[in-house]
Amino acid sequence: MERTLQKQEALARMRTLKLHENVIREFEKDDIINQSEHGGILFWLDDNQKALVERFEKEYNAVVYHVIHNYTEFGELLAYLYVSQHEDEWGYDRDDLRHGTPIAYVENLDDSSLSEFGGIGIKSQFGGLCRTA
Repeated sequence: MERTLQKQEALARMRTLKLHENVIREFEKDDIINQSEHGGILFWLDDNQKALVERFEKEYNAVVYHVIHNYTEFGELLAYLYVSQHEDEWGYDRDDLRHGTPIAYVENLDDSSLSEFGGIGIKSQFGGLCRTA
């Protein structure tokens, strides 16, 4: 799978989510991934977060296009919204995204044994994303 095709799909998904135009432009031009925190407020990833995203992308041949950062009772979480290498699944992924229930990889920074793939709930807010479930 060519990364360019995954990146184009990621940009289309970012537009579907109505992410802030600066977030889309930074990803398109400079491969900068933004994260949403505190109900949709946008921030750049720190160096540790960038390294975690790069490791995930290499391991799963995926392109991460946005991260949602949360603090929960079971740990500090980074939810990676990504485009997989499985192009035949993209139509289903787009449907899930339109319904606010994308598949994500959620990395638990406090207990890695709790990190997993799964559906999450999201909504657009303040140009970023808010995790709802």
